[in-house]
Amino acid sequence: MNKTLLVIRFIFIFLCIAASWLVCYTIKEWDDHRGLAMAIGLLIGVLVVLVDVLLKGFSLRGLTALTFGLGMGLVISWMLSNSPLLEEGDPQVLYLVRLALFVICTYLGTVIALRGKDDFNLVIPYVRFVPHEVDVPLVVVDTSALIDGRIARLCQSQFFSSALIIPTFVLNELQQVADSPDPVKQARGRRGLQVLNELRAIKHLDIRIHPSEVARRQDIEAKLVFLAQSMRAKLLTTDTNLASMAKFQGVPWLNVHALEEALRPELVIGESITVELLKPGKDEGQAVGYLSDGTLVVVNSGRAFVGKRVSAEIIGVLPSGNGKMIFANLLGEATAA
Repeated sequence: MNKTLLVIRFIFIFLCIAASWLVCYTIKEWDDHRGLAMAIGLLIGVLVVLVDVLLKGFSLRGLTALTFGLGMGLVISWMLSNSPLLEEGDPQVLYLVRLALFVICTYLGTVIALRGKDDFNLVIPYVRFVPHEVDVPLVVVDTSALIDGRIARLCQSQFFSSALIIPTFVLNELQQVADSPDPVKQARGRRGLQVLNELRAIKHLDIRIHPSEVARRQDIEAKLVFLAQSMRAKLLTTDTNLASMAKFQGVPWLNVHALEEALRPELVIGESITVELLKPGKDEGQAVGYLSDGTLVVVNSGRAFVGKRVSAEIIGVLPSGNGKMIFANLLGEATAA
């Protein structure tokens, strides 16, 4: 528990006791009941602190929705109670009917508002914390982008100036992956947590943890799209399915793969490249290697140089599912720099 909050609670209880003693001191008739009054003050203070503890997980969003629902319930019950239908009749019956209307309307208004607290931005825009005038654009980050890791290098370069919104359900999913008994998933989850710490260490970067659990939406992808849509933010992901869902719902998205593809230098026929050959190719005499950006290079007559760096001349560039595939003719073994 936060020590400062604990001290404040003790001070509040002490002030309740002191206030009850002061009341007895001021009113002479109660002077003989100071002990009882102080006990009542203690009880009131403890009850208020207990309510504070019980409301620990109650967000400002929920409080706003509660206030809105309560107000709407009061207005509706007042309108019904003052309708012509309740102008005549037994006063006691009318009183009970009005009381029942008050209880029912306020209850229903409160419950409906709390259930739909993420959806009535048309009525109260600030309930969903929609930023109308922000200094920087907002970007909601998903789990795949954190696990991928390239976002950290992108932010360190100061090329990326947006404020990153990381929802709590993304952090929870990342922690679950890190705690998985599967070694592969565990490594991916820990990598994501490491990237998150790297992002926090970047001084110029604005990172905001969003507490909303986006009620009634159990699917992580749907939660992310809805949150980005409600905050008028972009969605950063490496998941093509999530990007397609965001595009379908009109949410702007950023795909790290697409960005990397756009930033790849254009290679043209006749240009010389240097590549390390890693394994033999499918055809006679061919060998395969990769450029630093992951582009596949097939070198003719390079099989004898597998395991070495060679110079090659590009003779063809073909698009592939993972980007581009380059075909080249061997020029010779690359000289050491």
